Amino acid sequence: MKYLIVGLGNIGTEYINTRHNIGFKILDALANASNITFEDRRYAFRAEYKFKGRTFVLIKPTTYMNLSGKAVNYWLQKEKLSVDKLLVLVDDVALPFGAIRIRAKGADAGHNGLKDINFTLGHQNYPRLRFGIGDNYPKGAQVHYVLSPWTDEEKQQLPERIDLAIEAIRSFGTVGIANTMNEYNNR
Repeated sequence: MKYLIVGLGNIGTEYINTRHNIGFKILDALANASNITFEDRRYAFRAEYKFKGRTFVLIKPTTYMNLSGKAVNYWLQKEKLSVDKLLVLVDDVALPFGAIRIRAKGADAGHNGLKDINFTLGHQNYPRLRFGIGDNYPKGAQVHYVLSPWTDEEKQQLPERIDLAIEAIRSFGTVGIANTMNEYNNR
């Protein structure tokens, strides 16, 4: 059993600790905890994680957020996986900080990374894990907010919430999307 786990974010040091890069941050935490490293490959940094007889191919697209679909499509084909074996990790301003929502499919909700994946794949029928970053910004300042660093209070709470997201990734691969949604959507 093989799965493609895609953490959305932007490459470059100026983006490392921003809210928009939570997908990268979750996969980095998983890699660090598992003593695995990412390699620079075509369209993405790639690592392989083994858990309970499953293989999780972790990718952090190097195409920048707005062209994430190119990396997702390439790695789905390269790994010969169907979209039900795909899980996209993405930030979400519509959810309170640290909240996790897992869905089997859905609209892009204005997120440019998801918008490009939907466009490239030609549909929106793939699983995603939305990580809440809150909406504590004035009207018209969303771009600045998502590209800004975490507050000190958020930084203190982030490790626990990232650990929960990692548990949800493992659950997705071991017990499936429906059971994972039931277990993690209200935590």
